[in-house]
Amino acid sequence: MTVLLVRHGRSTSNTAHTLAGRSAGVDLDDRGREQADALVERIGTLPIRAIVRSPLLRCERTVAPLATALQLEPVVDERISEVDYGAWTGRKLGELVKEPLWAVVQQQPSAAVFPDGEGLAAVQARAVAAVREHDRRLADEHGGDALWIACTHGDVIKAVLADALGTHLDSFQRINADPASVSVIRYTALRPFVIHVNHTGPALNSALVAPEKVPPGDAVVGGSTD
Repeated sequence: MTVLLVRHGRSTSNTAHTLAGRSAGVDLDDRGREQADALVERIGTLPIRAIVRSPLLRCERTVAPLATALQLEPVVDERISEVDYGAWTGRKLGELVKEPLWAVVQQQPSAAVFPDGEGLAAVQARAVAAVREHDRRLADEHGGDALWIACTHGDVIKAVLADALGTHLDSFQRINADPASVSVIRYTALRPFVIHVNHTGPALNSALVAPEKVPPGDAVVGGSTD
């Protein structure tokens, strides 16, 4: 199974340089709405079987045009919601960089727990569990490899990618997930394969086909059947 991790389009909070977190009513800005519409051409021609999204408005708005084009009803999953930043929610990023915790978030995120909120290690655990669970469910429903979308948030995507890459959460700040970017992971019985990271181009087709079947007993050399 192959998941397309889609970050929501640019939001009003992104342009205001505030930490939106789980604030209600944070919508896409004009650019974000353009990005949501563009997803139809970027990935709408792919054989996508399901859309799973965060419950927050900016993710709902991001997948709406694509869901209409594909005639799919998105599934809402709280486990891929934004980080609960607690007391940091809604604050200016320029203020937060002065907080002692900011350095921990940047240098040792596995130890970062937001005041009155959650820790980044817990975020990774819930998000990875959700993605892998949906992946197994859809594999059973569709009998093998298929594409599906998880529309979520930057830190959540970076945490899931770090897990797929087999790297420690403390390295997840080395990964970018820009607004409306698409990152792609193919989960197999052997290991996850990261196909794309932070794709923002006009069309996403490369490597998004079902892998060739490898005969029993044959090894896959170099992680590829090419």
